Amino acid sequence: MQKKYTHTVACGASHSVALLTNGTIQCWGNNNYNQCDPLYLTFRDVIQIACGISHSVALLTDGTVKCWGATYLNQCDPIHLTFTNVAHVVCGAYHSVVLLTDGTVRCWGNNRLNQCDPIHSTFTDVIQVACGHSHSVVLLTNGTVRCWGSNECKQCDPVHLTFTDVTHIACSKQHSVALLSNGTINCWGENEFN
Repeated sequence: MQKKYTHTVACGASHSVALLTNGTIQCWGNNNYNQCDPLYLTFRDVIQIACGISHSVALLTDGTVKCWGATYLNQCDPIHLTFTNVAHVVCGAYHSVVLLTDGTVRCWGNNRLNQCDPIHSTFTDVIQVACGHSHSVVLLTNGTVRCWGSNECKQCDPVHLTFTDVTHIACSKQHSVALLSNGTINCWGENEFN
């Protein structure tokens, strides 16, 4: 019998998903939108997980994705679950973004603040994706970043998108961070707590 250890944990607003070393998942917490429906705990060959507020996405070894939980803002719209070449997946509050193996991205879910604006699916040289609550950021092969979605707290302020030496990106609810090649970081967005 293969032992199961936790590999990764992803959290939504009130549910959590654990990816185990044997490629299966476990879920606990609030189940009001089927976030922890046992039907979805039967997946095998899972290599990555991500959670929005009330939905979850799993990336399988064959490059496909599975989504479960809330659907009221198209978070689990079946039309977006037909990809077979997904390399990475991230979730915002009510939207998801996948990086495909050809360096392009696809988004689905809530688009009220242009989180899923189709114009952003035209990038062809993306190497990393990240999501905040209602904005998304991509890192391109030339070390630059692009951002779209909510700009309420300057999460997508163009002044911060001029770097050419970014090596890693991350997002929180209303701010983003870029790690530069010289080891320094640049942050933009909400700055309430300095």
